[in-house]
Amino acid sequence: MNDPISDMLARIRNANRALLPAVVMPHSRIKEGIAGILKQEGYIADVSVEGKVPRMMRLKLKYQGKKSIIEGLRRVSTPGLRRYVRAAKIPRVRGGLGVAVLSTSGGLMTDLQARKKKIGGELICYVW
Repeated sequence: MNDPISDMLARIRNANRALLPAVVMPHSRIKEGIAGILKQEGYIADVSVEGKVPRMMRLKLKYQGKKSIIEGLRRVSTPGLRRYVRAAKIPRVRGGLGVAVLSTSGGLMTDLQARKKKIGGELICYVW
């Protein structure tokens, strides 16, 4: 697998469309950080890491009736084309209704946190 982050986003997208209660994927620290941001922003209900090596990560998804809380996920920076942004140029997702996840020198953070700290970095993905 060339891009584990895009695999994670595709698994979440597919589970949402199938109205599954949870999705399981291989664990990595960056995936755990992205899942933590999704939980903090209210897009998913819970994150848990299970097992010994190889560890698995389980995300419990949130729904409103038969509609998913996550309307869309989009990978921005790919292994073939990295996207970096300055603090002043961090984009707003859906006019501020969504979240951009950035990898900065201060760790993974949302677009709002990065703007507040005036830190730019690699634009990982958009969630709305």
